[in-house]
Amino acid sequence: MTAVILATVCAVVYGTADFCGGLATRRSRVLSVVALSQVAGLVLILALLPLLPGLFDQRALWWGMGAGVAGAAGLVLFYRALATGTMSVVAPTTAVTSATLPVVFGLVTGERPAPQALIGIVLALAAVMLVSQDPTASRRGSLGSVLIALAAGAGFGGFFILLDLSPDGTGLWPLVGARISSVSLVVLLAVVARRSLRPTAGSLRIIALAGLLDMAANVLFLLAKQEGMLSLVAVLVSLYPASTLLLARYVLGERLHTIQVAGVACALSAVALIAVA
Repeated sequence: MTAVILATVCAVVYGTADFCGGLATRRSRVLSVVALSQVAGLVLILALLPLLPGLFDQRALWWGMGAGVAGAAGLVLFYRALATGTMSVVAPTTAVTSATLPVVFGLVTGERPAPQALIGIVLALAAVMLVSQDPTASRRGSLGSVLIALAAGAGFGGFFILLDLSPDGTGLWPLVGARISSVSLVVLLAVVARRSLRPTAGSLRIIALAGLLDMAANVLFLLAKQEGMLSLVAVLVSLYPASTLLLARYVLGERLHTIQVAGVACALSAVALIAVA
């Protein structure tokens, strides 16, 4: 039950971070938002190290750095897929791939969820697909954009898997490694592309908030996977688009489509089934 609570809260925080990041990209350059939010997350994790101590292990840093590269690559590929495809195709493809890979990895490596939890996993994957849909957008998308979306989802799913592979008892050190590598990668991309990382006036606060919330969600994921199976934790965490949608509805007044409301209902049912398993 502890793992379910932590993973569900993690999904809410991830969704809120994405919402803030989306607002930030309306005001500033995407690469600037990604880089500065990552730096804000690094500051937070360094501040939390003394509060949630763990044994330093070089392997934890290496696994974390691998996770950071996978996550940053997934983010870059996701934006690339959005630039060449359509949201209604790219978003669900990426989301379902990122949710499915950790589930498959967990099952292959010996995790055996209860029957109710397996039903909950199926419902959760359906929920991710439904809440990511935008019926008003064009359904046309090139094969190239779909393949890039699949690669982006693999990057996000790889982030969760690689963090899970870090040694037990190492506390937040995997996240330190993850954030160091992701910041380095994004800054390197900015230098190669000759893009400025200076945010536009008035956008720094929302960028920093997005980065802090994203790192807080990463911490919650680590705590959740220590308490439960990756196949259950990762699929619950992947429900984060539902909270992003609800924030867009009640903060920005955006309209939810019927298919997205059905997705939110599936998400709630999935959480309930996994909780009682």
